[in-house]
Amino acid sequence: MSNARAEIFANIRRSLGVTGTEAPRRDAVDDRIERAPKGLIPGRGQVTGSARIALFKAEAERAQASVAMVSSADAVPAAVADYLRDHNLPAAVRMGADARLASMPWGETALEITRGASEGRDLNGVSHAFAGIAESGTLVLVSGEDNPTTLNFLPDNHIVVVNAKDLAGDYEEMWGRIRFTYGKGQMPRTVNFVTGPSRSGDIEQTLLLGAHGPRRVHIVVVEG
Repeated sequence: MSNARAEIFANIRRSLGVTGTEAPRRDAVDDRIERAPKGLIPGRGQVTGSARIALFKAEAERAQASVAMVSSADAVPAAVADYLRDHNLPAAVRMGADARLASMPWGETALEITRGASEGRDLNGVSHAFAGIAESGTLVLVSGEDNPTTLNFLPDNHIVVVNAKDLAGDYEEMWGRIRFTYGKGQMPRTVNFVTGPSRSGDIEQTLLLGAHGPRRVHIVVVEG
């Protein structure tokens, strides 16, 4: 805080006869924040079960992502291999240290697996999303060595695994889950919202995919 600003606030406190540390004042502020009214939440995402999964899939595809459904986590490596083969892409992927990904049977495929953050030379990246948001088909990825943020932006093709049970109806619900999971004062350093592949229409209003990140985003939804 600048000296000028600190002096202004000090003058205000002196005129009010307070220091700003009084327990009743702090309790009043905490109570007001706790009881703050929620903003308007669109009704589109207020569905559950199979309807929520269907909405997420439809909105993700509308944003030009592709979506594959698998019945269990064990089916993910084969689904990734199928996607790479169908798009004539190298059978090699980079992923972080996510325990959910590590427990999948990648050895049953011919995929070459490398681990750690990307330095920009990887064509294909695989991440596991923290959650998905049904109302917009958005993926929610939190930073860390489990799922390095570089994998969200540097590879041309980003394959993201998300559990169907982790699909939230709306953004407000998703933020509540993050706060509950990490706890007060323990939020992840970065939360990335990914809705389809990177795109830009800045040049002559012509849509260009891959302008600032992946040209393709493929989502594998684990239903089981």
